[in-house]
Amino acid sequence: MLIKNLVLILYFCFLNLNAQSKADHVLGKWLATDHSVAVEVYKLKGEYKAKVIWFDESKGSGRPMHTRTDFENPDPSLRNRKILGMEVLDGLVYNPVKNEWEHGKIYDASSGRLWDSSAQITENGLLKVRGYWKFKWIGKSMTFKKTNYSTLSKL
Repeated sequence: MLIKNLVLILYFCFLNLNAQSKADHVLGKWLATDHSVAVEVYKLKGEYKAKVIWFDESKGSGRPMHTRTDFENPDPSLRNRKILGMEVLDGLVYNPVKNEWEHGKIYDASSGRLWDSSAQITENGLLKVRGYWKFKWIGKSMTFKKTNYSTLSKL
């Protein structure tokens, strides 16, 4: 009986670790496939978040990346915060049944709007992030590929 209980406990621990390792596949640096922005996904207090680590300076106002601020933000007190390093995604939690991250909020600095969000990693290793309004079919998706700082420095 003791051995059966021990095997059962180890089995559930293994399942939990396996789900956790799948959940953490989203961690790291990701570059949008259109080369417009790169983000770093990290985990804090059980939630997955992302911050901007690079973007194409030629898009938008054309001002240098380090001087660009969140001027479209509806909150005037936040309009002077820098876009570089800004948290743009938070609250994502991993759903092991669907093998996707859900219940997040994503901020679009170009419009100053906050959207519901979800994310999944495709079979070919791409990260597909969806920002939507109330229903997933009312929204927009962006696709990202895993990257590193040396790749970003060459762009």
